[in-house]
Amino acid sequence: MKTITFDTFVRWLIGALIALGVLYLLNYLSSVLLPFFVAWLFAYLLYPIVKFVQYKLHVPGRALSIIVTLIFVIAVLAGVVWLIIPPMIEQFEKLGDLATRYLQQKTQIADFPATIQEWIKEHDKEIQDFFRSKDFTDVLKETMPQFFNVLGQTASILISIIGSFITLLYMFFILLDYEYLTNNWIRIFPKKNRPFWQGVASDVEQAMNNYMRGQGLVALIMGILFCIGFTIIDFPMAIGLGILIGIMDLVPYLHSLALIPTVFLALLKAADTGQNFWIILISALAVFLIVQVIIDMVVTPKVMGKAMGLNPAILLLSLSVWGALLGFIGLIIALPLTTLIMAYYQRYVTKEDKEESPTTNPTQQE
Repeated sequence: MKTITFDTFVRWLIGALIALGVLYLLNYLSSVLLPFFVAWLFAYLLYPIVKFVQYKLHVPGRALSIIVTLIFVIAVLAGVVWLIIPPMIEQFEKLGDLATRYLQQKTQIADFPATIQEWIKEHDKEIQDFFRSKDFTDVLKETMPQFFNVLGQTASILISIIGSFITLLYMFFILLDYEYLTNNWIRIFPKKNRPFWQGVASDVEQAMNNYMRGQGLVALIMGILFCIGFTIIDFPMAIGLGILIGIMDLVPYLHSLALIPTVFLALLKAADTGQNFWIILISALAVFLIVQVIIDMVVTPKVMGKAMGLNPAILLLSLSVWGALLGFIGLIIALPLTTLIMAYYQRYVTKEDKEESPTTNPTQQE
């Protein structure tokens, strides 16, 4: 057993303090570094397309290839939005018409705007007295801070938009010199430590490639299953909603937010057809439940297990553990992080990569 000397302990302590200092600095500068890391992720995803455009389609120059790629990606996203947003707006308009018709039937009022104007004229004095009253002043004092809070949120949105443009610029310049940056970043470390960090980068890249391919296939299968399920129960916007859910599942479990438009569409169908709302909603939730069971129990273990090199049981356990530790972010990073931990455990603890496979027969090596 190796003896831990005082000098070794001091080096470990200094290393731990440096690591903590780096983590603190990253946390302190997170608002500045986040656009850069997001831009690097986008550049990583778009680089294969940029490379294809430049070398396979023979578009001259890297800058022009990036522009062509961005135009293509924006066109694809616009096509997806066109498949989803206009039908959703149409459904909102239909809901407004149904609500107006329902109110007219219940109140026997044919023209709501004219009725409202007439009511205002009849109660003009009472309305003016209310605005001059102490109650209105108190309400105004209570609501003004909330109003300024809304203004602050609006300013945050504008800052986010500006940050998006900065991210876009970062992404453009990263893609412009992608090969140089990926091949020379290792020089920030001392020469003796470069092999280790090169190995880390290689493992991270391999894990991310496998994860992206696997999660993309899972999202595609989920989108198809939802399209089929919603079509079977004759649900409004069956294809558009299925496509939206598939896109949202590129981030694991984000598709759960699609329950909100699902409830709205169920309400709309009930109002339009006269069917029972709860039967329509339960049918839609049954589609969610069946597809989720198929994805979690069959598709994800098979596809992601093969892509990430994990046993289905280990895969499900890793999702549960990281989800419990880090919440939603844990579900996103669970599979690549588990793969990396297992790879480094085998490399540096069990040292399996340096040992001969136990199934190898020595006589077969002659």
